[in-house]
Amino acid sequence: MSPRDFVMPASRGLADRCSAWVADPGVSPPTKPAATVILVRDGVDGVEVFVQRRVSTMAFAPRMTVFPGGSVDATDYQPLPWAGPSPTEWASVLAPAPGGELDQAGDRHEGDPAGDEAEVSAFATAAAVVTAAIRELFEEAGVLLAGVRGHTAIEATNTADLVRARGQLLTRERSLAQVLTEHELVARTDLLGFHAHWITPEIEPRRYDTYFFSALVPPGQAADAETTEAEIADWVLACDILQEGTDSLMPPTRVCLEAIAAAPSAAAFVAARQPVPTVMPVPVLTDRGWAMRADLP
Repeated sequence: MSPRDFVMPASRGLADRCSAWVADPGVSPPTKPAATVILVRDGVDGVEVFVQRRVSTMAFAPRMTVFPGGSVDATDYQPLPWAGPSPTEWASVLAPAPGGELDQAGDRHEGDPAGDEAEVSAFATAAAVVTAAIRELFEEAGVLLAGVRGHTAIEATNTADLVRARGQLLTRERSLAQVLTEHELVARTDLLGFHAHWITPEIEPRRYDTYFFSALVPPGQAADAETTEAEIADWVLACDILQEGTDSLMPPTRVCLEAIAAAPSAAAFVAARQPVPTVMPVPVLTDRGWAMRADLP
């Protein structure tokens, strides 16, 4: 692990808040489990990534460039038709901390080991995080990692039934488990890679424990810009975003984009599915001003 500083825009309010936290961190706000999915594809000039520019009215990270994703919902703990690595296998990769705001809503998935409450909670959390990744990707980008069998993926999500199902997910009229069951589909968790795990700094009032997955768009499907949470959504070269400047990039997004820009292919980037170190930046005062310092692998 090596430390890296991400200098923050200078402001009196930020300086005061950082100084106060360093002097007395106090009790940090709790985190919410969250999932985001980095969609990548091969372009003529390198690996391209699907990104969104969040609208200014968002409570968290307005006008920032992000990947599709969001917090785990209580309905994500419902068992769903599942193909690919089991919740047990995903738990060994994600290594989620037992407990959390939504863990009490968890249900045991088939194949989960019996054990004490904390152990079961960790497996339930892992399953919910993977479920949230698939749900958020469908809600925000129209890409559904599911198929009628464990080795297939649907080729279109713009049918009337799935457009309606997407809207019902957004309004919470339906859970992902209900949508998949009603359409006789299974979640293709094997189409997800796993790239990074970041936790929002303790100084922030709104904090997330975020797992960064990766995926290719299944053949026949297309990512879209239909979400109301983004003012712009499109495919771009990772290196182009970095060259445009980093003011609209949070540290996790910036580090992920650097990895994408260095990847030999989209498939190679998605192939990774192994445990990674957890990164939680802390504020430090440097000769360039206040910065978030992160220990990176």
